[in-house]
Amino acid sequence: MMGGLNNSARNALALAQEEVKNFKQNVLGTEHILLGLMLEEESIAGKLLRDKLDVDKVREIIKNSTGMGDNLPEYITISPRSKYIIELARQFAAQLKMPYVGSEHILLALIEEGEGIGAQILKSVMNLRDLKNEVLMAMQVGGGQEPGNPNMGGDMAQQNSNTKTIDKYGTDLNQRAKEGRLDPVIGREDVIERVIQILSRRTKNNPCLIGEPGVGKTAIAEGLAQEIIKGSVPETLKDKRVITLDMAGMVAGAKYRGEFEERLKNAIDEIKAAGNIILFIDEMHTIIGAGAAEGAIDASNILKPVLARGELQVVGATTLDEYKKHIEKDAALERRFQPITVEEPTVEDTVKILKGLRDKYEAHHKVAITDEAIDAAANLSHRYISDRFLPDKAIDLIDEAASRVRLKSSTAPKELKELEDKIKEIDTEKKTAINNQDFEKAASLRDEEKRLSEELDKQRKLWAAKNSKDIKIGYEDIADVVSQWTGIPVTKLQGDESERLLNMEEILHKRV
Repeated sequence: MMGGLNNSARNALALAQEEVKNFKQNVLGTEHILLGLMLEEESIAGKLLRDKLDVDKVREIIKNSTGMGDNLPEYITISPRSKYIIELARQFAAQLKMPYVGSEHILLALIEEGEGIGAQILKSVMNLRDLKNEVLMAMQVGGGQEPGNPNMGGDMAQQNSNTKTIDKYGTDLNQRAKEGRLDPVIGREDVIERVIQILSRRTKNNPCLIGEPGVGKTAIAEGLAQEIIKGSVPETLKDKRVITLDMAGMVAGAKYRGEFEERLKNAIDEIKAAGNIILFIDEMHTIIGAGAAEGAIDASNILKPVLARGELQVVGATTLDEYKKHIEKDAALERRFQPITVEEPTVEDTVKILKGLRDKYEAHHKVAITDEAIDAAANLSHRYISDRFLPDKAIDLIDEAASRVRLKSSTAPKELKELEDKIKEIDTEKKTAINNQDFEKAASLRDEEKRLSEELDKQRKLWAAKNSKDIKIGYEDIADVVSQWTGIPVTKLQGDESERLLNMEEILHKRV
């Protein structure tokens, strides 16, 4: 959590953890982050907040809202909402071209998120929009640089007028890595190392990643960009930018003969002029035949001479079937690439990958993903989903289960809807009784409406209180999604293996 933070942000989060202990709780929430920011006296956020809020008063509000625990916690976990705020703060810092995340970026993220207890406390005493403007003014940020929600940004900052075609049809993976918008790459260090070795060669320095769909070929290119940003590459690659090119986008809308070739040649000329671009072509087999029409040449024939002269470095990715079908048959193209086989990770490696991605998915869905859910996603997807590959199918299971549980928790229960309908029905009856001058019945209906309205408010508060607690994803949630995908009943997925083996004879007799 502390990576990439400056001293004021680190101190604020350390103080927030101390506040968690003071309340004898074990989860660091947005309210504790707010207190930590206020207590970090030398920071921009601390000075602004203490002008408007009293620390003891905020502590009192938190105590009334969340209560006090019974014992000092053995360890402290971070709530999904707090993780999301830290992630948002990183993105704000990247947008503002700041090398580190400061307490002011965390405060901006707290304001932007707007739903946690910390933001609710701020809302109760001030206008969040005004506070955001004050933070930006204190940071001396001009209006044109004001950060919005980072998730709304484009894929690539189109700043360099010398690379117009690349800006239009490419995505800068280095830039996305700087902004923290790429997922961490886990368990692929050996493949990334091999890619770096091939890129560092004098000749035949174009790696081609070959593997089944979903094994993580694109993630390796993203991992390469992350290694370059960290500086963990040889000197020859330290200034390189990894750009992924949208070949389908270049072909789309090319109405006239030669228009696609012109776009591709312009892109190649820009890459040659820049001198520091590594081109990543996903689904590389699509370049064979791309743009070809009567009297035109396809993309592979445009690329081959440039690759042969060493004027362009490419990292390709394709499946084994497509490699054999398209690239192996074109000897001139095959000679330019060094194949690297990307194997499907084991279940154990998939568990490590999922644990590395857990923070990102918890922050996005605002749920807690348990180790039990991660083990279930890796094992159940491996056992029951045979037409796809790890880790992609296990990641999809986690993503869908989290989305499903979050959706259920944010949808009002059926009982609330029934109460609302009953109140509307009574209101209609009451108006009819008044129109018929049956005031005794109208008074009785009014009392019934009042009683049901009070019950509705009570039920809404209970539902809101239940939703404010951390929502956890467990084994059953993963099993539900697998059952939905495969049609296998959940009870079959959840049954103990030894129990199923004991009942095997009975099952076989039934079927025979």
